Amino acid sequence: MHDYILTLSCPDRMGIVHTVSSWLLTHHGNIIHAQQFGDLDTQQFFLRVHFSLPQEATVEALQHDFAGVAERFGMQYQLHDPRRKARLLILVSRQGHCLNDLLFRIGSGQMPAEVAGVVSNHTDFQPLVQSHGLPFHHLPVTPETKAAQERQILALVEQASVDLVVLARYMQILSSELCGALEGRAINIHHSFLPSFKGARPYYQAHARGVKIIGATAHYVTQDLDEGPIIEQDIERVDHAMGPRDLTRIGSDVESVVLSRAVRWHVEHRILLNGRRTVVFK
Repeated sequence: MHDYILTLSCPDRMGIVHTVSSWLLTHHGNIIHAQQFGDLDTQQFFLRVHFSLPQEATVEALQHDFAGVAERFGMQYQLHDPRRKARLLILVSRQGHCLNDLLFRIGSGQMPAEVAGVVSNHTDFQPLVQSHGLPFHHLPVTPETKAAQERQILALVEQASVDLVVLARYMQILSSELCGALEGRAINIHHSFLPSFKGARPYYQAHARGVKIIGATAHYVTQDLDEGPIIEQDIERVDHAMGPRDLTRIGSDVESVVLSRAVRWHVEHRILLNGRRTVVFK
């Protein structure tokens, strides 16, 4: 048997699941796992089906064959071969906890992805990346060279057939042009203090204000800074006995876990966009 994943969204109406199931039946397909959601507010329907076929087929052939069903219901859809590992380009600056976590999870086979390379505007983590046998690209950036540096990033995305760009604490604001070019295939992580504590050393700012909860948010990158569709969030409680270094350590752990979840769900084709929100089939 050969596995495939179908994801789709469309205006909600009767007969969607029946029609998709009938299409699978005509191909002698077997449903391994299926999840669906109908949004009463937007009147949109979302479906993820993991299925198998007795005969191997190309994703392109299945997409072409499914096009008639999609047209009938006005679907946006994608078909995927789960055996194909997504290729990631990771961007990082001088905070390496998220990078280190992703490299370990991917390198140990815990995540169905492969790293095409790591880009940084500093050289701090070049030894770490090269110890994993991965390409490291030092692309320093200044206000004067920002446009040229971003063109280099896009060139790497194209040359390495990158599926997803991961901003693993990359402390540069992407231009509108780069955000547009990476729409739907770039994920960012940040602490959940925004907009209260902007700039450097946010956990020190949070400690000075006596916060009781810290957290992290992973979201898709859009031209609206830190306002893209949210994929995952988590929090940890803190108290008066903890210093700013404690908050930084705890925050780093939360950021790493939240980002890894978001990346995993993306590469496993579990996320569908619902306007400015997401539907995440876990």
